[in-house]
Amino acid sequence: MIAASSFHGLRVALFGLGGSGLATARALQAGGAVLTAYDDNPSAVEAAAGEGIATGDLKALDWSGLSALVLAPGVPLTHPHPHWTVERAQADNVPVIGDIEIFCRERARRAPHAPFIAITGTNGKSTTTALIAHCLAASGRDTQLGGNIGVPVLSLEPPHDDRFHVVECSSYQIDLAPGLAPSVGLLLNLSPDHLDRHGTMEHYAAVKERLVAGAETAVIGMDDPASAAIADRLKAAGRHVLRISHTVQPGADFCFDGTDVLRREGGLLSGRFRIAGIGSLRGRHNGQNAAAAIAALSAAGMSDDDIQSGLESFPGLAHRMEQVGHMGEVLFINDSKATNADAAAPGLASFDRIHWIAGGLPKAGGIEPLQPLFDRIAKAYLIGEAAPAFAATLGKRIPYEISGTLDQAVQSAARDASGTGGEEVVLLSPACASFDQFRNFEVRGAAFRDAVAALPGFKPVPKG
Repeated sequence: MIAASSFHGLRVALFGLGGSGLATARALQAGGAVLTAYDDNPSAVEAAAGEGIATGDLKALDWSGLSALVLAPGVPLTHPHPHWTVERAQADNVPVIGDIEIFCRERARRAPHAPFIAITGTNGKSTTTALIAHCLAASGRDTQLGGNIGVPVLSLEPPHDDRFHVVECSSYQIDLAPGLAPSVGLLLNLSPDHLDRHGTMEHYAAVKERLVAGAETAVIGMDDPASAAIADRLKAAGRHVLRISHTVQPGADFCFDGTDVLRREGGLLSGRFRIAGIGSLRGRHNGQNAAAAIAALSAAGMSDDDIQSGLESFPGLAHRMEQVGHMGEVLFINDSKATNADAAAPGLASFDRIHWIAGGLPKAGGIEPLQPLFDRIAKAYLIGEAAPAFAATLGKRIPYEISGTLDQAVQSAARDASGTGGEEVVLLSPACASFDQFRNFEVRGAAFRDAVAALPGFKPVPKG
């Protein structure tokens, strides 16, 4: 844990006692803050109080003289309207911050030159974050992985000159971190997302830009107009910018050519990193993720050989194009995280012949946007509430069966994919939420793994 000693003796209010909020409360209290923590959920308050966290009703609190309101990232700061605690803080001129800001203050206080790599973007940030941390750890470096990837940043070990912190940052966290200044900052891409919390695409992009604007080295994607404009703007301001792309194009410092990631300096090739054959990095979208990770690792001083070794041993993330294993020549892929059509597209684009398990609780638009990829589908196995609508979209163009349940879909897909004489892929990429049959996408992915593991002759993919 990182004790928030920069708040020693200061009065602090905290709202939101979920996972990251509770970790932040522990860190503040361990650092000597005079804390009052609160949540709209009485059971969360009771649980925090039960472990010794100082709780109290913020509506009855004297806000004059507070040093900060620490807000959990899930609580609205600006849109659709500020949370009542934010309005109260603004009325009393109390700064509103989050756990990433506290981490940044502790780093500035304890080890201002400690390596800190921060990652954001609309898509791919978890894979890129995990890949960077894996490569660093595999090379023997002291590495801490946290943030939006699921480990609260203040639960990590404290900053130290020889310790790397690799932190995924959501737009909500960035919005609460005015002091964010990583040694390497990554902005992968931008597309409309979370506009209910940011109001407009322009505001969303401006929030994301803050992460790279404060970085010593900014690694920025150039494959969408909003990110490319940010890269141009920072470069014109004299900042150190490395541009990345999932294609080979002028101006890209690190780019994916469909097989390798190329590093170019002054327009000349200065490095080549092999991606082909690494199952956990399959697909052009992962080409951009790998290019971003390689750019960040190079900027952090890692050797080409260490980077290549780390890439080759990267196991990937659970439920994101996760290689589960083989049954003969059949490869099973768990992409349960693909909860809408846009998220399912990279998986479908990554293979030539797919036995596709899809369905669940449907999202707006269904699978219509995936029609350009239908020719890659040997057969579809439809589950959940979306099955009839998906069947209507597939029509007579693509063979399908309405399997109903995930277990039945795995059995049918395994049967049809076996004995064809070539490599076949069974891909769970549902293009749907899970809530009609499963509590969340993780439970759905785990159920897929279990069903595949029960198949006769199944062999898991070795990890690490």
